[in-house]
This record gives sequence, structure tokens and C-alpha cells, in this order.
Amino acid sequence: EWDKEKKQEIEELKRMASYRREFLGNVSHELKTPIFNIQGYILSLLDGGIHDPDINKKFLKKADKSVNRMIAIVEDLEEINKLESGELKINKEIFDLIELTREVMDFMEMKAEKFNATINLKSPFKSAKTNADKRRIRQVLINLIDNAIKYGDIEHNQITISFYDFHDNYLVEVSDNGKGIPEEFLPRIFERFYRTEFSRSRDKGGSGLGLAIVKHIIEAHRQTISVRSQPGKGTTFSFTMKKV
Repeated sequence: EWDKEKKQEIEELKRMASYRREFLGNVSHELKTPIFNIQGYILSLLDGGIHDPDINKKFLKKADKSVNRMIAIVEDLEEINKLESGELKINKEIFDLIELTREVMDFMEMKAEKFNATINLKSPFKSAKTNADKRRIRQVLINLIDNAIKYGDIEHNQITISFYDFHDNYLVEVSDNGKGIPEEFLPRIFERFYRTEFSRSRDKGGSGLGLAIVKHIIEAHRQTISVRSQPGKGTTFSFTMKKV
């Protein structure tokens, strides 16, 4: 019995060590990409490009974009660490979740148009009062809708935000009609930096930490979030929020 427990303990330590190595490798890779880009832009400018106004402006804009990506990665990592350690406090207030969703839809409208996406809201009730951190739940909605916009159908993306009565909670679902994610990738979709060719890719922008942050925010509210997907038919993220 002792040998069995010891073996399990060793296996768990190995698993954690493997996870740490993978995480550190991902952080290193994510930061190296913008750093190498910036280095290349600077070398191009020093190699004579700085004297050409058009090339000068082009490379400076690209360098600025890479710097912003690095800042986003670092800030998101700091936020996740604070959420995990409990340092980041949840400031609750009573607000209307449907009203907040409409505000976020308006906020995301221009980006949706850019990606030929239409955002629809479906709810059997006009109001959905909850007691939560409004700013953080707004962040959740922005991340999930942004994800749906970027990975929905390229030609005619239909995003649907649905509300359901779920016992003492509201169930909120954000769905797209993209190519979906194979089942074997779904268990890792909320991991930091985890990407698949079906779900997330670097050319879509972002820090690669959005879904990890979403999961931590929902769990900090003692609620749940899940994902289901079917290749060729789209992806749906679902989370619950306590009724008031």
C-alpha cells in the first residue's frame, strides 16, 4: 500500500514537472517571437531603412505592435497569477447581466463587422440580475465574443449569445459557427498558451491567455465554465452566474 502511494506521489511530481517545463517553454516561445521581430525591424532600420520615410514608418509600426504584444502577455500572466493566489479581489455588485451583454455587443460591433460577423442575443427574459464583479464579467464576455468573432465562419459568421434558466443560476452560452475544435483538444482549451490549428493561432493576435483568464474569473465567482464543439459546426462556451 505504501509503495502504491509513493508511486502515485512520484507520478504526480513528474506530471507537475512536465507541466512546468511546458509552461516555461511556452512563455519563452511567446516572448521570443515579438523580441526577434523587434530585433529584425531595428536591424532593417540600421541597415539604411531609417533614411526612407515609408520604410521607417512601416517598421516602427510593426515594432510597436510587437512591443504591445509583449506587454499584453506579461500583464495577462500577472493577472492570472493574482487570480490563482487570491491576491486579486472580486468586487461584487448587483447588475443586469443582459444589459451588460448588450453593452459588450455594442463595444464589439466594429470588430464584428471587420470579420463579417453578426452577433445575436437570445433570452427568454428581459432582465438577469446577478451579484458579481461587473468589470470582470465584462472581461469574460469580451474575451468569449472576441474568440467567437475571430474563429467563426470566415464568410458569414453568426455568433449567438443565449441565456437560460438553470436552477439557482443563469446559464450563458456564446456560440459561433466556425470549423470547431476536435474533441481530443477540448480538455486543454483553457490552459495558458494552449493553441490548436482548429481553435487558436498566433496570426489572430492576442496573448494566448484569454481563455485561461476567463476560466479563473468564473471560478473565482465559484461558478463553472465549459466548452463543447463539433468540427464543421462551431464551438460553444458556457458559463453560469448566480441569480439574485
